[in-house]
Amino acid sequence: MSNNNIYDKSFPVSWEELHRNSKALAWRLSEMKPYKGIIAVTRGGLVPAAIVARELDIRLIDTVCVLSYNQKTKGDVNVLKHANIADDGQEWLIVDDLVDTGETIKAIRLTLPNAHYATVYAKPSGREQVDTFITEVSQDTWIYFPWDMEMKPAPTISERTKK
Repeated sequence: MSNNNIYDKSFPVSWEELHRNSKALAWRLSEMKPYKGIIAVTRGGLVPAAIVARELDIRLIDTVCVLSYNQKTKGDVNVLKHANIADDGQEWLIVDDLVDTGETIKAIRLTLPNAHYATVYAKPSGREQVDTFITEVSQDTWIYFPWDMEMKPAPTISERTKK
């Protein structure tokens, strides 16, 4: 499926904005119970997880490695590596950059049903899958994270919408 069919809007996020929103996520999470550790969802959750871990003084960090979609296609969720913890996620914090459809989190919940799921950004289709998030964007928006961008002239909205 082409991104032109499903993503009509773009939402670029700078490093500074991602840092600020990840820190806001940490503030929100700090009011909840203490966590044994963080499990970052790779790859997008690595940066927010590092910021949350620093802010909450959490030193135990693991990853769950998932392949599900990119800007051009959506596919089945493929868990490449599970987190190396011995329980059902109780008192563990799962951090990702974004919940889109919620399918990635549904796949992770199969093995970690009692973890607390947090994302920086959430879309309507996936919102109910996360316990905590900071910013909601519309379903037809592609979020361009800082690691996705390079410096170059960008077309205006009117240039992109001309047919």
